Amino acid sequence: MKRFLLIALGFLLLSNTLAWAGLAQQPDSLLQQADRMLSYKAYGRAIDLYTQLLSTPSLTVDQRATVQANLAQAYQAIGDNVKAERTFREWLTTIPQGQEQPAVLLAYAQTLVSNGKYAEAQVQFDRYQLIRERARFRLPSPIPTSSQGAPAGRRDPVRYQIEDLDLNSPNEEFSPMFYRDGLVYVAGRKGGAPIETSGSGGGAGYLDLIYVVNRGMLNARRRFDADGEPIKETPGTNATTQSKNPWLVGQDYYTRPTSNDSRTPVGFEAGINVAQGLGYERNAVDLAKEFSRTLNTRYHEGPATFSADGSRIVFTRNNYSDGKAKTSAENVNKLKLYTAQQANGTWVNIEELPFNSDEYSVGHPALAKGTDGTPDQLLFFASDMPGGFGGTDLYVSKWTNGKWGEPINLGPTINTQSNELFPFADENGNLYFATDGRRGKGGLDIFFAAMDGTTVESIETIDAPINSSGDDFGLITDGSRRTGYFSSNRNGSDDIFRFSRQSSLYGCRDLTIRIYAPGTDVPIDSATVLAKGNRTGQTDQMLMVDKNGFVRMCLEAESDYTFTASRDGYVNATVGFSTKNLTDDQPSRLEIPLVPPTVIIDTVYAMPEATTRRPARPLTNSRIKGIVLSEGNGAPIEGVTVRLKNECNGAIVKTETNADGSYEFDIKEGCDYTLIASKPTYGTSTSRVRKLAKKSKPDELMATPFRMLREGDVVTMDNIYYDMGNASIRTDAARELDKMVATMQHYPTLVIEIRSHTDSRGDAAVNKALSTRRARAVVDYMASKGISRSRMRAIGYGESMLVNNCTDGVICTEGEHQRNRRTEFKVLAIK
Repeated sequence: MKRFLLIALGFLLLSNTLAWAGLAQQPDSLLQQADRMLSYKAYGRAIDLYTQLLSTPSLTVDQRATVQANLAQAYQAIGDNVKAERTFREWLTTIPQGQEQPAVLLAYAQTLVSNGKYAEAQVQFDRYQLIRERARFRLPSPIPTSSQGAPAGRRDPVRYQIEDLDLNSPNEEFSPMFYRDGLVYVAGRKGGAPIETSGSGGGAGYLDLIYVVNRGMLNARRRFDADGEPIKETPGTNATTQSKNPWLVGQDYYTRPTSNDSRTPVGFEAGINVAQGLGYERNAVDLAKEFSRTLNTRYHEGPATFSADGSRIVFTRNNYSDGKAKTSAENVNKLKLYTAQQANGTWVNIEELPFNSDEYSVGHPALAKGTDGTPDQLLFFASDMPGGFGGTDLYVSKWTNGKWGEPINLGPTINTQSNELFPFADENGNLYFATDGRRGKGGLDIFFAAMDGTTVESIETIDAPINSSGDDFGLITDGSRRTGYFSSNRNGSDDIFRFSRQSSLYGCRDLTIRIYAPGTDVPIDSATVLAKGNRTGQTDQMLMVDKNGFVRMCLEAESDYTFTASRDGYVNATVGFSTKNLTDDQPSRLEIPLVPPTVIIDTVYAMPEATTRRPARPLTNSRIKGIVLSEGNGAPIEGVTVRLKNECNGAIVKTETNADGSYEFDIKEGCDYTLIASKPTYGTSTSRVRKLAKKSKPDELMATPFRMLREGDVVTMDNIYYDMGNASIRTDAARELDKMVATMQHYPTLVIEIRSHTDSRGDAAVNKALSTRRARAVVDYMASKGISRSRMRAIGYGESMLVNNCTDGVICTEGEHQRNRRTEFKVLAIK
């Protein structure tokens, strides 16, 4: 399973330093942050925070169990089922017996299935089923539970307005499908509900496919806001009209009329029962007619799906072909999938699909594009064929070499021990479906499955008022879920509703901030951005920009934010941003410029002359000026004692560096000089100044900057990178290591720790071993250049100290991963 990038979410990034500080003081706060990352599907950041939490002994037993459960589900979400299984096992040993959450047990069972451990998976499924029955609720939601006991989903639900359409009648209308500019849906006489989860139902007529030519002409007889409250209509505002007589397929401009276009009521004593299959079985067949090449017959037709160009239909029908109806060994007339082509305005060549059977039902088709974008390459459908997980499962078949391939069960991530029905694939290849096997509002509820081809990556419920206490199913929409249609029996019979989205689809808004220098437009790296929200309970976030000056985060809806960018040597800059009233789902971007501070020159006199700049000291003698900087971070060092020794007469003068690390001395021409810089806890550094030739006018020299080390400094060796999985010293790395050899020779008492790091890819233990080999390779190289091994320590840190956001679950370029494969040295001792 590929690592997650879901729904254009951006990722909220947390400072590791702040996280560790919060860990020691406020584990509850850090747990809330981790839960928030999980709810936003920022799985890499969630895994990092949960892992940190597990390393502290201050967690209570309940907190540790919650962390383990959520960490395991985060691993499962990114497809790392090995780590997920290990963490689920740890969770089981932590949580008291009898207190296991059913949702976590179900996720554990699904992970075991993915790892091929079917016997163990069955044990966990049975435990899950037992707890579910004891608790007397149907099935839990797969959404993990937060530390506060609430579902760890979006903070704010997606808001929809829905419309009850005028096409609805006392009969049944359900399962719409887009066709050309109209809708094709299923309709039948009033009776037992066409979709029932229990009971035998009452009498009903058979179901046919109905066609509305222009869906834009459909009227709404009632509208409801996102809270389910009726919207009062202003007279005259609903000007659209619709046909009072929906078109039957076979009564339109491209299909010739047939005898079936005038329906004759027929008996249907058994009703329709989901628990017995896909919904259209009957116990006797006494109304079979001679086979017709038109789609509607005297048996059930629908739901249906159409190819992208509208030339092919795949539809559901009772087991009826060649003028005869067939039954199973139990004398049940099952459902099958049929396909037909349009030729000269007529549907022709009606054929069964190859995986139909007399012994089980196959129905509810949904065509989708393939992973390469090829239209109509995948066919999703529902079936109760043997080998599934419950009553009816969702399957997929792939069009290969001119035929449909063997169906593949979509697996326990989507299928439950109950019924999954009515799939629909949007233009992005993601799947909507209905199920009564997950906790929802009641009856059948509609869920969304993010898909990677035929792999289910994640599942989430659709918010009210689309889902209700009744049966809700058969949703169709565009790739952004801006508008669409669905079916519901909330009015007492199955009706079709239209919906429009009134808020952002995602729980957070993707924002990219760029920090740059105005005028040059050069990105500023190593800057930090402090994000503050104004809503109660929001936690301030401190984030570090990358080497290109970018940082990404995901912002909560309906909030006002301020962002303060800062970096040493620059003036802080603050900008605001609001997510209030934003309904589009497009990512946003902010540009924040950072400017260096205005240099203020000391003045000679007090007021009022204070605004006058002090003139430079007259150059009566030649002069040497310099600056002292930290080797660790390049910052100027104040209070360094700098001595100047005249090699002609041995005289020594001294001064101390200013706040900007600067110093200066007057010198005489014709003598060599030595500069010595020293400060407690720093290594003493020296530099030679060659004699200055005598000139008619005094001259001013700039000395090479002193760079001083002190105990505790950590310095990254530039360009000490490695090829992935390799510990060999590259040619470009050897050149940089030669500079480190020179530093060791310059500081004869310097003792250092060689620290090697890897990127996050691969197993953490393997990475730690690899980084240790790399550190030792550096020590071996420097020892070959004459540096004593007693002055060097080799330590491998693996992937534990990344310099950017490229953790597990985050997609990064090779260059970004290479930044983590680095070597540093830390000063352990120096004189």
